[in-house]
Amino acid sequence: MQNTNQSIRLSDMQIATLKRQIDHATLTDREIQAMPDTTRVYDGVGRMFVLNNVPTVRKNLEKKQATNKEKIAKLEANKQYLEKSLKESENNLRELIRTKQRIAVS
Repeated sequence: MQNTNQSIRLSDMQIATLKRQIDHATLTDREIQAMPDTTRVYDGVGRMFVLNNVPTVRKNLEKKQATNKEKIAKLEANKQYLEKSLKESENNLRELIRTKQRIAVS
């Protein structure tokens, strides 16, 4: 149960991080949208920056958003599975306690 709770918390943190990344990409896209297509802008790639034009950077931002949304969907599905597993474990533990109490009373 402790491992499951820890996994659920980890999933929550990862989902929050991915949502922040989506928000950041959305805000960046909104800012460079007003620029002319011929404008040269820097696109962050890992620890470096690459000089690109606006349409290329916007396309990369859309890809990042789509990838992060897919990851969020997978994490939420996994989280639902873990929550279901946790509830089943709790129910099994309760049943075990009831059984032990019945045996002790008898």
